[in-house]
Amino acid sequence: MQAWLKVDEFCKLAHLDLKSVESLIKSGELKTKEEDGELFVETTTRALGIVPKGGDLTKSNTPSGDFVEKTIGTILNLHEKVLDAKDETLEALKSENRFLKEALFSMQELYDEDRKTVETLSEQLKYAREEIEFLKRKYKLMWNQAVENYKKES
Repeated sequence: MQAWLKVDEFCKLAHLDLKSVESLIKSGELKTKEEDGELFVETTTRALGIVPKGGDLTKSNTPSGDFVEKTIGTILNLHEKVLDAKDETLEALKSENRFLKEALFSMQELYDEDRKTVETLSEQLKYAREEIEFLKRKYKLMWNQAVENYKKES
């Protein structure tokens, strides 16, 4: 199975500069093809054989010092990004908490004002009912008196 990489990606993978890869292409050590104006390099085992294994290590499966250093650097960088994201999240949550707290206090104030208004209206309703009852009694007495006076006259 053939796999093809763009020249610049192959340069990064092989840790070679573009001039070195071009010289390997000219010497025939690397197979290339061109599609849509871009140059691709075949990534066979022969092509990957030119990729440096790193340092003075032999053919063991131990990663090179460069690889380990870059991996640790990447991990530390990701860790810093996670910490930054955590701090941003905490700050956003604190801000949202403050907003909700202020909203709760505002709602409590509105509730207190509404409760006072309801109490005032309840008192006014009580006085209005008392006055209506008084007027009913007064009206009944007046009509009773009028009826009695009418009976006396007739």
